[in-house]
Amino acid sequence: TSVPDHHVVVIGAGIGGLCAGVRLQQAGIEDFVILDRAADLGGTWRDNVYPGIAVDIPSVIYQFPFFRNPKWSRVFAPGSEVQAYHQQVAERFNLRPHFRFGVEVRNEEWDEENHWWRLNLADGSLITARFVVSAIGPFFDPKQPGIKGLENFTGTRVTPVQWLPEHDVRGKRVAVIGTGATGVQLCGAIADETESLVVFQRTPVYCIPKPDFRIPVIAQWALRIPGLFSVIEWGALLGGSLGLWFLIHTPGAVMRPLMRLFDAAGRALYGAYLRAVVKDRKVARDLLPHFGPLGNRPTLNSAFPRVFNKPHCSLVTTPIDEVVPEGVKTSDGTVHEADFLITATGFDLFSEPASYKRGRVTGAGGRDLGDFFNTRGMQAYESVSITGFPNRWIIVGPYSWTGNGGWHGLADTAVTHIVRAISLAG
Repeated sequence: TSVPDHHVVVIGAGIGGLCAGVRLQQAGIEDFVILDRAADLGGTWRDNVYPGIAVDIPSVIYQFPFFRNPKWSRVFAPGSEVQAYHQQVAERFNLRPHFRFGVEVRNEEWDEENHWWRLNLADGSLITARFVVSAIGPFFDPKQPGIKGLENFTGTRVTPVQWLPEHDVRGKRVAVIGTGATGVQLCGAIADETESLVVFQRTPVYCIPKPDFRIPVIAQWALRIPGLFSVIEWGALLGGSLGLWFLIHTPGAVMRPLMRLFDAAGRALYGAYLRAVVKDRKVARDLLPHFGPLGNRPTLNSAFPRVFNKPHCSLVTTPIDEVVPEGVKTSDGTVHEADFLITATGFDLFSEPASYKRGRVTGAGGRDLGDFFNTRGMQAYESVSITGFPNRWIIVGPYSWTGNGGWHGLADTAVTHIVRAISLAG
C-alpha cells in the first residue's frame, strides 16, 4: 500500500498525549491515533494512586493553557483531582475516538522506501504512520532497586506505582526503602496507620514545608477572571527564566563563591528547621543533607520530618545488605522485620541515556536511538527532534525544562512546535 494507516501516531496517553491530541485537532488534523499500553488515559496520574500523592507545584500552574480549571480544591491538588482534570480534557475535546488502549509499542522502524514509520506492537501486529510523536513522558518504568534478596521477602512487596486499593497498611509493620518525593509523600500519609514504620534512607533530601491549604470559594471565583491564569503562569515562567539567565551569564569567578554561600546558608537554615521540628537530635542530623539545596531535587512536604517524632517510626541510615524473608537486613547484621515492604526507589528517567534501550527506535540508515543517546549523550533540536529520525518527535525531551515547573506548559511548548512542523509538511 502507498498510504500509511495513520497520518500521525502519538505514543502515550498522559499529559503529552492529551496535549498532542488537542493541538492536532485545533490544527485541523483529524487522522491521528493515541496509543497507550494501559487501559485508560492519564499516564503518571493514572498509575500512581498511593496514599498521599499530590502535585508539588501550585495547582494553578499545573494545567493546560487551553483548558483552565478555576475549581482546584487545594493549592497543591491531590492526585485523584489531577486525574479527574485529565478526564475532563479528553471529554471536552472529544479525544475518546482517537484512543487505543492496551496497545504496547515494542519498537519503531523507519521505512526508507515508503517514508513512514513502522510500529511493531506486542501482539505481533503492525501500525504504520507518516509522523510519530513519542509522548511516553519523563517517567519510563519503576527503577529496579538492585537489592539482593528482594524476591525472598514473604510479606507484601510493592512499588508505589503498583499500589492497588486492596493494599492496606493498617496495623502492619511497614518498611519503606527510599526518601525521594514519592517515599516522602507516602511516609507522611501512612505513618499513623502502621504498627511500625521503618524508613531506609541512603541520601537525605531537602523536605521543605508545604504551604498547602484549601482554596476558598471566593478565590476560585477570582480565578475565572480572564487573563489571570496567564499572568500567574507568565510570572512563574519569567521568574524561572531570569534565574536560569543569571546562572548562565554570571562569570564563574563570581558564581562559585555565591553558590558556596548559597549552599552554606541553605543547609544552615534547613538544619535549624529540622532541629525545630524533629525531637531526636540524631535523627535531625541524619535528615540533613551534606550538600546544598540544589544538589538533588528538593521536595515539598510538611509531614515527613515529623514522622520520626512518633514512637513507632524510625529512620535507618545504615546501608542495606539484603532483603530476607522476614524483613530488611542492614550491613551491621540487624534484621528489621516487616510485613509490608515498599520500594520507593524512583523511575528510569528520560534524562538518562540508559532509559533508551537499543533496538527500540531505528531511524534512517539503520541509526539506533539508544546507540545515539548512549554514545553521544542526551541531545535534541529544540528538545524534540534528533537528526536521522525523520518525522519523529519527543515531547519533553532533552533540555526541555523552561523554568516554569509545570509539565503541562512544557508539553504544550513542545507540541506547538511539533504540530506546526506536521502542518507545514502537509
